Amino acid sequence: MVCDLVLHKHHVTLKDLFISAGSRGRQGSLSKTASTQQAGKLASMSSMNRLNSSTGWKKTRSNNKDQHFTNVHGLPCIENLVCSVDETTEPITTTITGNIPSWIKGNFLRNGPGKFEIGRSSFNHWFDGMALLHQFHIEDGKVTYMSRFLNSDCYSANLEHNRIIMSEFGTVAMPDPCKNFFQRFLSRFELPKPTDNANVSFVQYKGDYYVSTETNFMHKIDPVTLETKEKVDWSKFIAVNGATAHPHVDADGTTYNMGNSYTSKGAFYNIIMVPPNKVDQKDTLEGATVVCSIPSEDKSKPSYYHSFAVSENYVVFIEQPIKMDLLKIVTSKLRGKGISEGVYWDPKRNTVFHVVNKRTGKLSLVKYSAKPLSTFHQINCYEENGFLIMDMCCSDDGQAINNYMIQNLKKSGDALDEIYNTMCRVFPRRFVLPLNMDSDIPCGQNLNTRFNSTATAIKTDKNKVFCTHEDLHGDDLHEYGGLEFPQINYSMCNSHHYRYFYGCGFRHLVGDSLIKMDLQGKQITVWKHADMYPSEPIFVPSPGAVEEDDGVILSVVITPNQDKSTFLLVLDGKTFEELGRAEVPINIPYGFHGTFQNGH
Repeated sequence: MVCDLVLHKHHVTLKDLFISAGSRGRQGSLSKTASTQQAGKLASMSSMNRLNSSTGWKKTRSNNKDQHFTNVHGLPCIENLVCSVDETTEPITTTITGNIPSWIKGNFLRNGPGKFEIGRSSFNHWFDGMALLHQFHIEDGKVTYMSRFLNSDCYSANLEHNRIIMSEFGTVAMPDPCKNFFQRFLSRFELPKPTDNANVSFVQYKGDYYVSTETNFMHKIDPVTLETKEKVDWSKFIAVNGATAHPHVDADGTTYNMGNSYTSKGAFYNIIMVPPNKVDQKDTLEGATVVCSIPSEDKSKPSYYHSFAVSENYVVFIEQPIKMDLLKIVTSKLRGKGISEGVYWDPKRNTVFHVVNKRTGKLSLVKYSAKPLSTFHQINCYEENGFLIMDMCCSDDGQAINNYMIQNLKKSGDALDEIYNTMCRVFPRRFVLPLNMDSDIPCGQNLNTRFNSTATAIKTDKNKVFCTHEDLHGDDLHEYGGLEFPQINYSMCNSHHYRYFYGCGFRHLVGDSLIKMDLQGKQITVWKHADMYPSEPIFVPSPGAVEEDDGVILSVVITPNQDKSTFLLVLDGKTFEELGRAEVPINIPYGFHGTFQNGH
């Protein structure tokens, strides 16, 4: 959840927008008429029904029919989901209820913030907490749990000084109280120290596991012990100032990512390629190259992005109107403000889709644009009959990130309801981009000729196309607050035609349900229990699976209710019925992203 920045040879990274200093890099719908089924509301404690009913939720603050705000009341307090916890460095046994399939063998790895106070100082934003790594080891129907804090330089230095000494996205590190007034004043003009608090996700490069955020630093991790092995700096290999926490991997192991660079000519968005194989065992990012550099439309105010899309032959970068004011960011410490103040939503700008050929690095001459939207996570992207089909979770407002201050997550009653109701809901949408532009086609014509598609791609000029989306959901999804943290059967379906995806429903500030979407009819199946908050669902295919949804869903479910246990939930990928759960006798904070390390 971060971005980066280098200005006048000084390097600033937005982590989940952070600060980094000292760049070492070399310069350089489906049809809306699809049948749906009416279904009743959720049972008081749980829901496991295939639902397509409409909702009576009131939409507010919307002059655009595609915007979705809510008017809900009585949200339960979730303060305990963002409380600091101790690490559990030795595996502990869990209590199994139901059945954990014996074929599941491996480590379910999760990443997220786990420490929100250092001494008497506290972090301001959810994204700022110190990285806590989690492992659920699954084998022979049994599960053990362990966790470790990432042994980052940031974590060690903060503990050594017993205070926050490195700035994060929403938190400014205050001057050393042991210094005199003049020394504290001068420290405002010092370059911020870089942070390596990689608390967003687990990623893989060349077969090794790393934890990542969006700065130039990653940490290599032993997935068996969760020990921190090595800090790796992107800028030592290529001229970028960071990379996203959501790379994509081709079938041959080639990995693609994106990161920014800042030069005298302005800001650039860089597509990165990392080869699949190591030259020797000490290899990390050796051989990484920049495939294509895309100039920002606004040189001093580039767009923030959390991820990107890939198909078999293309990378798609979504330049959205969540902007980063570089001047405000580099002067944030001087002004005593968080980096978050330099990130803002500019609804006067459209969204632009940049399409780049993965093999040649050539940027398409066609400029694809859409109305202002924000997107953090893409679902899938694939090519079909001359079209690029791009599915992603979108919102018509890009200000939600500002609502995830710790003080907001700890609110209750009307104050909590107000925070939630000011946030525009996120929904899955499909855009269709024509890859072949016929110069003879007149302007004003819809180039999307796909059968039963309600998305449009209107030719507005010689090499310009304006796109509108198709909703990948029915009205029933409104009842669950939209959908985020999307996942698919990645090994089978990434960059290919697919039918199912999974995600979290957000009828709260964090996910409070699990949803399976069947694109054939836009039908949803829901798992939901009162006062339970599941993490991003991870799909694990069954051995030798042929069908797309033949496997299980793994999710960590936590609760603010101290009388209930945290547990690893296992759902049948086909029926979405609960197969089993592994209860953990300790508290776990709500995290961000994870992955499954297959032990077969």
